[in-house]
Amino acid sequence: MAELISHCLKLPEPGALQPGLSLNWTQPQGIKMNAMLETPELPAVFDGVKLAAVAAVLYVIVRCLNLKSPTAPPDLYFQDSGLSRFLLKSCPLLTKEYIPPLIWGKSGHIQTALYGKMGRVRSPHPYGHRKFITMSDGATSTFDLFEPLAEHCVGDDITMVICPGIANHSEKQYIRTFVDYAQKNGYRCAVLNHLGALPNIELTSPRMFTYGCTWEFGAMVNYIKKTYPLTQLVVVGFSLGGNIVCKYLGETQANQEKVLCCVSVCQGYSALRAQETFMQWDQCRRFYNFLMADNMKKIILSHRQALFGDHVKKPQILEDTDLSRLYTATSLMQIDDNVMRKFHGYNSLKEYYEEESCMRYLHRIYVPLMLVNAADDPLVHESLLTIPKSLSEKRENVMFVLPLHGGHLGFFEGSVLFPEPLTWMDKLVVEYANAICQWERNKSQCSDTEQVEADLE
Repeated sequence: MAELISHCLKLPEPGALQPGLSLNWTQPQGIKMNAMLETPELPAVFDGVKLAAVAAVLYVIVRCLNLKSPTAPPDLYFQDSGLSRFLLKSCPLLTKEYIPPLIWGKSGHIQTALYGKMGRVRSPHPYGHRKFITMSDGATSTFDLFEPLAEHCVGDDITMVICPGIANHSEKQYIRTFVDYAQKNGYRCAVLNHLGALPNIELTSPRMFTYGCTWEFGAMVNYIKKTYPLTQLVVVGFSLGGNIVCKYLGETQANQEKVLCCVSVCQGYSALRAQETFMQWDQCRRFYNFLMADNMKKIILSHRQALFGDHVKKPQILEDTDLSRLYTATSLMQIDDNVMRKFHGYNSLKEYYEEESCMRYLHRIYVPLMLVNAADDPLVHESLLTIPKSLSEKRENVMFVLPLHGGHLGFFEGSVLFPEPLTWMDKLVVEYANAICQWERNKSQCSDTEQVEADLE
C-alpha cells in the first residue's frame, strides 16, 4: 500500500512533461469511498430546515388570515316582538351564513385595508345633483341627490338620507356602490359631504366637520322634507356617520318625524371609551389611529387659510400654537384636543367626547333601529359592543347584528380570492329597509281595515 501511494504521489522530473500533455491525478477507489463515507449528509439537514421554515410560514398564514375560523350566521340581539319576528322572516341575510372570500376574507385587517385602500370592486358611477346649503354661521354645506332608478317594492316615495364615515363624501367608492344598489331598489338617496372633506369645495367659515356635529346632516334632512313633502325617510350612517345619525335622531323627537327606520354600521358608540382603546397596540389600533390622524392632518392643512389665516375670525380659545401642535400630532385624540373641540367651544377633550357621542341619545330613538358591527373590526374594541347589546335587551325597536367577520366597513363576499362588487353590508341595509317599509305598509292596511270594521258597527 505504501508503495502504491508513493507511486501515485510520485511527481515527474522537471522537463519530463511534453508540450500538450497534462498531468493526470488519480485516486485509488478505496480512498475515494472512505472520503465519501466521512462526508456529512448536509442535504438531509437542509431539507429538515426547509420543512420547518415552510411549516412556520404556513402557521403564520393560517393565524394571520384566520383560516380556521368558521363561517356562521351573524349573532342577533333583540327582544321578542312582532317586529323582530317579521324581520327574521323578511330578512334572510339575518339568519344565513355570511361567507367572506375564502383566502383572506376572515381577516378583519385585510377586509379593513381593502375597504380603506380600494373601497369596492368595479364601483359604479351613479349620476346625481350637488346641492349647496348656507349654514347660519356662514359655512357652506353640500350633499348629493340621486333619484331612484326603479319603483320601490311597496310603491311609496322613500328617501335614504346617508351620512358617510370620517372625512368621507359621496364620491367614495363604497358610497357609490351602496347608492347605486339602493337606487335600483327604488330609493332616492341623499348623501352628505362632510364639511371640508371634498377637496374641490372651499370652506366658507372657520369650521369643518367634527365627530358628532349634526348641523349639516339636519340641514340636508330638512331640505328633503321640504322639497319632497310626501317622502318617508330611511336614515343610514357608516362608521362616524352612524354616530351622527343616531345622535341627530335622539336630540329631539321632531327629528324622528317621517323617519321609517335607522341603520348604523360599524360605529363605536362612545368616543370617550374608545379613546383609551385607540392608544393600544392590540389589533394594531394604535397604527390605524396614526394613519387616520395623518389623513385628518392633510385635510385640515388643505384648509389652513380658511381655518388659521390672519383674516379669519377664529374661536377665542383657538390659538396660533394649535397649528404647531397639529403638525406633530400622531393620534386623532391629539387633533381633537388641539383643534376639533375648539370649533364648538368645548373646554376639554372629555367634555367634547361626552357631548358628541351618540351613547347618551340612543335610548331616545323610538323608530326601528338596526346596529351592525363586525366582531373582527380592528377599530372597534369588543368592550364597546356592550353598548348596543345592552340597548337591544331593553328596547323592542332595537336589533343588534354582529357577524364574525367583515372588518371595518368591509363585509366583502366572494368564493375564493376575488370579491364581488356588492357587499353583504349593502344587501343587508337595503333588505332591512325593504322589510321595514313592508311592515309599515301592513300596519297601515290593518289600521284601515279596523277603521272600516268600526264604522260598519
